Amino acid sequence: MGYPAAHPDRPITNEILKSLPKISLHDHLDGGLRPETIVELATEAGIPLPFTDGERLANWIAEQSNAGSLSAYLKPFSFTGAVTQTQRNLVRVAREFVQDLADDGVIYGEIRWAPENHLRQGLTLDQAVEAVQEGIEAGVADVTATGKNIQVGQILAAMRHDSLALSIAELAVRHRNQGVVGFDIAGPEAGFPASQHAAAFDHLASNFLPATVHAGEGDGLESIRSALIHGRALRLGHGVRLAEDLTQYQDSTGTHAVLGDMARWVRDRKIALEISPSSNLQTGAIAQWGHLMRDHPFDLLYRAGLRVTVNADNRLMSNTNLTKELGLLVDAFGYTLADLKTFQLDAAESAFLPPDDRSELKSAIQTGFANALV
Repeated sequence: MGYPAAHPDRPITNEILKSLPKISLHDHLDGGLRPETIVELATEAGIPLPFTDGERLANWIAEQSNAGSLSAYLKPFSFTGAVTQTQRNLVRVAREFVQDLADDGVIYGEIRWAPENHLRQGLTLDQAVEAVQEGIEAGVADVTATGKNIQVGQILAAMRHDSLALSIAELAVRHRNQGVVGFDIAGPEAGFPASQHAAAFDHLASNFLPATVHAGEGDGLESIRSALIHGRALRLGHGVRLAEDLTQYQDSTGTHAVLGDMARWVRDRKIALEISPSSNLQTGAIAQWGHLMRDHPFDLLYRAGLRVTVNADNRLMSNTNLTKELGLLVDAFGYTLADLKTFQLDAAESAFLPPDDRSELKSAIQTGFANALV
């Protein structure tokens, strides 16, 4: 496909950003429903909503998600969860999810979701995973029919405040050859470290299935430590509070950072941070650094050599997508296309894929960004 031309000295427009090939590593299924779909499915099921107009509902959800805490941010999920309890509805929302990723220029995406939250109307864990996979495959076929290419895998998440983590880990292993590429724990972070789910992570490690762990969003360095030690995390979901392990100083050459032992471990082993800039502002994850995008420690982590990746987290709740997130970072930190390419290449290298597949993604990224610089 062709890409709009953009010389290095020209502004990086939204059109250019949307056209660039992107990698999405941290995007929740129940946080990415189309508002019109919520209205339609809720109406069919007799589920009351604050608004029955898609645009007004989307605006209301975005407002609710700006309350400044992770617990408040999670409240609108009650509506998206309510309409994703059947096989038909899971197929539909997964299919639309893939279509929307491709429309945003995503060439590889990992959809994470918690199967245990979708059993209220009789589905089993396996049936839920199979339904989402059916929707993913239908969405990929839709995208392919338009002349675009996209790959999508599932990351199965266990709710860290519940007791099903081992069952979800076993579920992920069972479906590793039917679309599942990894495992995660999600939900309220403080008070629920990865160590509480040691049996699940032991099972994953013994079966060589990779894990990413939500850590460093709603809690600090000890949560990240547990994710690394007990969760054997190959990526950190958000991970922004790893910046607490960096000490900044200034000299005549500029601002620098000294990394603590944990941050140095993450950097040296290229453990990716799945950072979601808008979401991090909304949930208060970066409150100690400020409340504006320019206060986000993303740039501090990037300049310190950490492998930072850009993600949307929940496109509905944050009223965002990868194109918008990249634009916000460009505006806040003056990033160039070369910086944006680094983020995408690092995301591709961190994907839960075999080396040959990661190499193909990186080649597609190199080509797409080269065309944008013509």
